Amino acid sequence: MTDRDYDVVLFGATGFTGRLTAAHLARRTSGTTLRWAVAGRSRERLEALAAELPGEGPAIEVVDLADADGLRALTARTGVVATTVGPYMRLGEPIVAACVDTGTDYADITGEPGFVAMVRDRYGEAAHEAGIRLVTCCGFDSVPHDLGAQFTAGQLPQDADLQVRGYVWTRARFSGGTAHSALEAVATRRTGGAGRAAPGAPHLRRVRSIPPRVHRATAGLTGYGVPLPTVDPAIVLRSARALPGYGRSFAYGHYALLERLPTAVAGVVGAGLFAAAAILPPTRVLMRHLLPAAGDGPSEAVRARSRFSVTFVGDGGGERVVTRVSGGDPGYDETARMLGEAALSLAQDARSEYAGALTPAMALGTSYRRRLEDQGMRFEVLTPPGRVG
Repeated sequence: MTDRDYDVVLFGATGFTGRLTAAHLARRTSGTTLRWAVAGRSRERLEALAAELPGEGPAIEVVDLADADGLRALTARTGVVATTVGPYMRLGEPIVAACVDTGTDYADITGEPGFVAMVRDRYGEAAHEAGIRLVTCCGFDSVPHDLGAQFTAGQLPQDADLQVRGYVWTRARFSGGTAHSALEAVATRRTGGAGRAAPGAPHLRRVRSIPPRVHRATAGLTGYGVPLPTVDPAIVLRSARALPGYGRSFAYGHYALLERLPTAVAGVVGAGLFAAAAILPPTRVLMRHLLPAAGDGPSEAVRARSRFSVTFVGDGGGERVVTRVSGGDPGYDETARMLGEAALSLAQDARSEYAGALTPAMALGTSYRRRLEDQGMRFEVLTPPGRVG
């Protein structure tokens, strides 16, 4: 939007992931004409951040999330807002509301199902009518899984019923902010209808979740698949319902890949106990005090050793394909790149045909995947499509 002061404004830039995102945007925009700013309530902290960044650095905008008029005034001056301000269920809605009011595209890194459902149900129709894109889950939740499932399904016969399983492996540490967001995600979890498409999006096929169960992984993978109760399957299924390239019908299952069965069983039990404690208000309050402080994160050396991979096993029409999406530190370095590239894609790439509350695949498509590949994330076919058995 050339009539606005900025192409991109980044909220939450002084937080742990926000600083990494700001550094990524500074590197990517150095020597270009893209106009961007960092926004928050502390001018002192924003100025300190800007001084650390390479190049000319971003402009600085001071605004408080409680100032609805200030948020509207700022979002009206930019084409795209990217935000790392969470937990989103408690802090995220004012920015979404301001973007809808001012016709501004939006991207975040939430993994909170309740927030995703709220954005879709409360703001999706208005965003569709305004022709803007509200793109949630532009981080490790759920970009590798959403784009990876799309990449996998595209390798299989399109006149067949397709089934894809995603197996997630990570070697990484997570910060206090992620722990608090996980707590909010479980506490505010909403189910039912999470696979619905955006207003105006076509319903191209029937989609469903593969029934969750612990199982021995197939297709050459070593270990056990443990169902992951994250937002990712809902995001994948929303994309599969609305976009071409997912076959005649589509089913998806999402799992952690764990090497040993006792570890898998312990993981299921631990997740159940965490969920039970998070749902009850007294224990949830206690957990908030026990978790690491938000804003803390792993050191650069730890992040440099961190890795992730998501291996997809796709079946359809008697054929099987195995693909993999992989990269570095999932929760921070890669998430910062994912959000930064999502914001740049919204600002610079050709618009998709969709508007409203969208998934990354719906809003950003293959051009976004190419951006991520250019930044080091790998999308590869491990076993080309071939007859099963």
